[in-house]
Amino acid sequence: MAMRHAAIAVAALLSAAAARQDPLVLARQLYNQQQYDAAIAAARDARRRPALADAAGLVLARAHLERYRISDDGADLAAAREALASIDMSRLLPVDRRDLTIGFGELLYFDGRFGAAAEMFGAALGGPEPATAATRELVLDWWAIALDRQAQAASDGERLRIYARILQRMEAVLLTERESAAAIYWLAAAAAGADDPNRAWHAAIAGWIRAPLGGGQRAALRADLERLVQQLIIPRRARLDPGGDAKQAETALRAEWDAIMEMGIRR
Repeated sequence: MAMRHAAIAVAALLSAAAARQDPLVLARQLYNQQQYDAAIAAARDARRRPALADAAGLVLARAHLERYRISDDGADLAAAREALASIDMSRLLPVDRRDLTIGFGELLYFDGRFGAAAEMFGAALGGPEPATAATRELVLDWWAIALDRQAQAASDGERLRIYARILQRMEAVLLTERESAAAIYWLAAAAAGADDPNRAWHAAIAGWIRAPLGGGQRAALRADLERLVQQLIIPRRARLDPGGDAKQAETALRAEWDAIMEMGIRR
């Protein structure tokens, strides 16, 4: 056991030393730790080395995009746009090319080009280089969010087609990734958007019970489902009450939802 601990300590020291010697490694580590100011500084340092310039530009752009998402500072969006435009894609590894696609997707989203952003995120979900589970989950959520924003400004017919597209993809994801919090949530949300409050209701109940499969995302998933059910699904489903008393139906649905939450409270 002592030898194993020693090996871990040596590996940690080697990793720290590598980060000090390679500003690109450091920039990536800081980005993954959500230390975006420090990641930007390290990426700028790495950019001064010609061999690292393109990969460092990618980290720089994505750190600015994340900082913009938090602060809504237009200077960060402009800096991200400049950094993305300067990257030579042919000099990137396949995994970095996917991250570049995600970066352009985020930029398009923040520019209000939701349909184009969704196409970029959809492209990032495919490709020969398999993404990590965390990356797939993040990009799947971005893809659905972009389409949801596009649907909100679309005609009724186009809106229904967009939500049907989201439903189809989430159904396919859940066949192989039953723990995907993004797919669990968007199955219910897209059903609601597609004017199918009955399916949205049942998907939300199933999602609440299945939430522990999402591990650390359980609390966030349940909070998102709670808002969706209370603000959208229950009012829409209550209007389908054959007795015509929407207010009474809404009260009954909220009581039923409370009972469902109690079922899963210890899980």
